[in-house]
Amino acid sequence: MNAPPARLADPYADAEGRLRAERVRADFPILEREVHGRPLVYLDSAASSQQPRAVLEATEHYATTSHANVHRGVHTLSQEATAAFEAARESVRRFINARKPSEIIFTRGTTEAINLVARSWGGTQLAAGDEVLITYLEHHANIVPWQLACAAAGARLIAAPLTPAGELELGAFLELLGPRTKMVALAHVSNALGTTLPVAQVIAAAHERGVPVLLDGAQAIAHQRVDVQQLDCDFYAFSGHKMYAPTGIGVLYGRESLLRAMPPWQGGGDMILSVSIAHSTYNELPWRFEAGTPNISGAIGLAAAIDYLEALGRDRVAAHEQRLLLLATAQLAAIPGLQLIGTAREKAAVISFTLRGVHPHDIGTILDQEGIAIRTGHHCAMPVMTYYGLAATARASFGCYSTEADIERLLAGLERVREVFA
Repeated sequence: MNAPPARLADPYADAEGRLRAERVRADFPILEREVHGRPLVYLDSAASSQQPRAVLEATEHYATTSHANVHRGVHTLSQEATAAFEAARESVRRFINARKPSEIIFTRGTTEAINLVARSWGGTQLAAGDEVLITYLEHHANIVPWQLACAAAGARLIAAPLTPAGELELGAFLELLGPRTKMVALAHVSNALGTTLPVAQVIAAAHERGVPVLLDGAQAIAHQRVDVQQLDCDFYAFSGHKMYAPTGIGVLYGRESLLRAMPPWQGGGDMILSVSIAHSTYNELPWRFEAGTPNISGAIGLAAAIDYLEALGRDRVAAHEQRLLLLATAQLAAIPGLQLIGTAREKAAVISFTLRGVHPHDIGTILDQEGIAIRTGHHCAMPVMTYYGLAATARASFGCYSTEADIERLLAGLERVREVFA
């Protein structure tokens, strides 16, 4: 009797089941390049992650074999493009455990997804005297759309404060959650500080009062498991380019009952069933909110990125990034004059810091000369900077391809910064 075939070892796991980051790096062609004559160290994944070869090949295959407009043609290429586009929607549904594909709306990114809710839901549900409750940790994309919606309705935008560690003041938040609150919108993870917000407690408290909750998941989606049914959120927004997919593609998950009650926010092709000069009837979910030709290639790339993340193992990636976060935090804190900004107990792999006597932009410029890419500035989170009395911070952020060697290069680069400004 023949023995069963040997089970292939997982190429992305070491003997202890941990992520083999060096093997992962081989999947990202851009990490092979040099910057200013030095091997690239990419520590800016919170702004935009790099794309693995599997994503690049998926979008190239679509462009070279099946490119056509979707939903509108009977010819072979259109049928293939439509099938791939809708298969991508199902991939997203499975990835975040939505109930139905109709709850998955493709957008240009997190910003457009939040604007969609603020404009469509807010335009019909907000009235004078109502309140939208956010936090001081928000990205501008979860502030400005609500400012616009509130201004149009005569409502108020209220923000819950932070602790010195950069955590949400949960008690203060619950006090602000009152009878006038009509929407709660908050980050799942802060892009500026890496703080993981207590979304389970917030959602439960809001739902006790009948208030829907929108989560900005841009910084969470690639770094932890996201299950929208378990979270019980009403809306969840995220971007492909922060989870190893192309730019210009994002997702709004919406609870079906809420989406069905929301009017279209953009008009045009594909979001209609019939049009006359006097009247139009609108398409079913999700196409009602997807006016015009969508980013077909981006959706296909997003599906490939989902497959890639699942092949790596999302729990394994999260554990790897947490190890790097702990290591980098300890070593950066030991640098004289360096101050960590945001030291929450629950954090994603994002580290914001300042260096005494050196502007963050100068830190970034000198590190770039060493081949090290970090982000500097206010990170589109100016209320956070205001809270700390800062104009900007330097921010290092990790991804599945980050390694301990990257941290060593960062430390050496910061030593060079200190030498220059000694």
